[in-house]
Amino acid sequence: MIWKKGIPVHVSIDHVTKTIKGETVLNDICLELESGSVYGLRGKNGSGKTMLLRVLCGLVVPSGGRVIVDGEALHEGERSFPASVGVLIENPGIIRSYSGFRYLQSVASVRGIASDEDIVRMMQRLGLDPLSRKPLRSYSLGMRQKIGIIEALMEKPELVLLDEPFNALDDGSVREVVRLIDEMRTEGALAVVSSHDRDELDLISDVIVNMRGGCVTGIERQGAA
Repeated sequence: MIWKKGIPVHVSIDHVTKTIKGETVLNDICLELESGSVYGLRGKNGSGKTMLLRVLCGLVVPSGGRVIVDGEALHEGERSFPASVGVLIENPGIIRSYSGFRYLQSVASVRGIASDEDIVRMMQRLGLDPLSRKPLRSYSLGMRQKIGIIEALMEKPELVLLDEPFNALDDGSVREVVRLIDEMRTEGALAVVSSHDRDELDLISDVIVNMRGGCVTGIERQGAA
């Protein structure tokens, strides 16, 4: 799978705060994210990782601060979502009566970027049979997770946001997802990945962002002396 090298993406998270029912779930987050890098979000459940991903993709409007993608702030003009983004957040939403291929084909038809051949290649790489008529409702958790990953990646987006992508995957599939993320980075995409698996996050990330209680508590640049 080849990501097309496009215009470099820059994301600025500018003093982002999110409050829900009086509880601050994101507290004054400031980060600068650049193309060609993988940023790992590390923290326990409730640390704010998933909420930050929701804000980054435009699904949640911050209570304060801004997310600026290539100089354009989300929700302040005509743009509410990044122009080229692939997202896997929590459990992927699927049409349970469809087969895996038919579901991905229906999603791809919206923008017309991913071809049937792209979908077949991605399914085969992750060990799914594109010819199977088995409905998604009968898929295991790991198989549904693979469908969600393919949905996020099949259009070769410039910005990729993955929340716990290794959840329920077998070791071989984890290695294949790691290879896909590495291919994305090589071709200039920007990825933000949350994971509870410290080893996998260390393996794929250029930068680790540690979070606790809705705050960034530290930033580690991998390979730094």
